[in-house]
Amino acid sequence: MSTDYYELLGVERGASSDDIKRAYRVAARRYHPDANPGDAEAEARFKEIANAYEVLSDDAKRANYDRFGADGPQMGDPFGGFGGGGLGDIFDAFFGGGGQSTGRRPGRQAGPDLEVAVDIPFESAVFGAQEEVSVRTAVACETCEATGAAPGSHAETCAQCSGTGQVRQVRQSILGQMVTAAPCPVCRGAGEVIPEPCPTCNGEGREVTDKTYTIDIPAGVDTGSTLRLSGFGAVAPRGGPAGDLYVQVRVMPHPRFTREGDDLVHRLHLPFTQAALGAAISFETLDGAEDLVVPRGTQAGKVFRLRGRGVPHVRGRGRGDLLVEVVVETPVDLEPEVEEALRQIAAVRGEEVAPPDKGFFSRIKSAFH
Repeated sequence: MSTDYYELLGVERGASSDDIKRAYRVAARRYHPDANPGDAEAEARFKEIANAYEVLSDDAKRANYDRFGADGPQMGDPFGGFGGGGLGDIFDAFFGGGGQSTGRRPGRQAGPDLEVAVDIPFESAVFGAQEEVSVRTAVACETCEATGAAPGSHAETCAQCSGTGQVRQVRQSILGQMVTAAPCPVCRGAGEVIPEPCPTCNGEGREVTDKTYTIDIPAGVDTGSTLRLSGFGAVAPRGGPAGDLYVQVRVMPHPRFTREGDDLVHRLHLPFTQAALGAAISFETLDGAEDLVVPRGTQAGKVFRLRGRGVPHVRGRGRGDLLVEVVVETPVDLEPEVEEALRQIAAVRGEEVAPPDKGFFSRIKSAFH
């Protein structure tokens, strides 16, 4: 087997400390004696990997190795072992942090979280409202009152784990005894067993049903907003706490307004006469009708800003604005008297316009073909 420590761990000579640590954990898991019982070659490989990591995880030892190799003068504790925190890294590699089991029954986990989408009117997103959402969920069983036991019976302490919900296993390894804790296979970590399960929920302490909730939609939400309702998710088995309900908001479009952040946008179509001569018009906002003064000579694309008539800031005070963009409409079909009036205006202003002959544009069009 190779005696090159970098090759043993599968890293380049310029690898960082984090790269070496990650590679060591992968190799240690692969060749650990507990994962390869009776495999002498794997055990020897594991020792080489541990020795390589002991050297390469220590800056001074690594520099010494890089200069002299494995056969050069050695540094550090003459008694060897897994110096520099190596033993802790082995424990961490196999047990995810090296914490010691207390032997106590772990806290009960909450039930699963649920997710549902709700479509709300545009106005509800702007001003806030109450909306109903329906979801299929798990609720406490009424027959057994969430105990999981048939009426007249009760749960009993698990004899396998003595109510702790865990079983301890002792393994022999080259490092000595290694003690691990795992969920009890009999009670599945509950610490209790049900001799007579509830006939309604089959011992689960919960049953599936459809629920409808009335939720508060805060003002200012938009499509993609997520509302979290703590404790409105599915309950855990046998009286465990409920998870959370996440409501995904989808805002329905409005026929007159669009949204840009917290601003509302409306395209106001004006006759060219009002744009040219000016006008005072009644404009309907989401808050009601307001007077909008259009100055003489208003051009297409002009934007009027009505401050504070937009969407409330969902995080903070105040509201956005309402932006009214002018679109000047040019009439298509003109009454004879209107056309004559426009021709008189063009003559006064010295503007050239097409003659009244309706075949004029047809002749121009044919000239380009």
